[in-house]
Amino acid sequence: MDFHVGDKVIHCTHGLGEVVQIEQKVIRDRLTDCYVVRISDMLIWIPLDDPQQQCLRQPAQPDEFIGLSAILTGPSEQLQDDRLMRKDQLLARMRDGQLTSICRVVRDLTQFKRSKKLNDQETSILERATNSLLTEWSLSLGVSQNQAQQAMMHLLET
Repeated sequence: MDFHVGDKVIHCTHGLGEVVQIEQKVIRDRLTDCYVVRISDMLIWIPLDDPQQQCLRQPAQPDEFIGLSAILTGPSEQLQDDRLMRKDQLLARMRDGQLTSICRVVRDLTQFKRSKKLNDQETSILERATNSLLTEWSLSLGVSQNQAQQAMMHLLET
């Protein structure tokens, strides 16, 4: 990771944010350099030197969205029959934080919803994935959230 103050970033759990500062913070009894990221009305600290830390990434470039249409229009992947296993399957994809994984969650739950009623957790996961996707879509392509939503819905219907 190599971000600077003012950079827009995508956090794997919380979505779009901005690096507002780089500061030192005591973590596990040692002074650690951290990115301070503002996401909505919250601040989070992400250590700079943790090579396993994969929770921040740059927002997708416009050309990366070309590949999204193939995911959103493609056939859905089989979701687990058991609701608890299905929840774990979906949350594992969301934890990945990658744009392709988020698109797969939106596609698969949208198609699943056509034949079965989503439970509250699935509805929440779909809402979170959709909001994350639309926020990044809007930022990367410079379109309104409404335009991004219309384009996404069109792709999901084909």
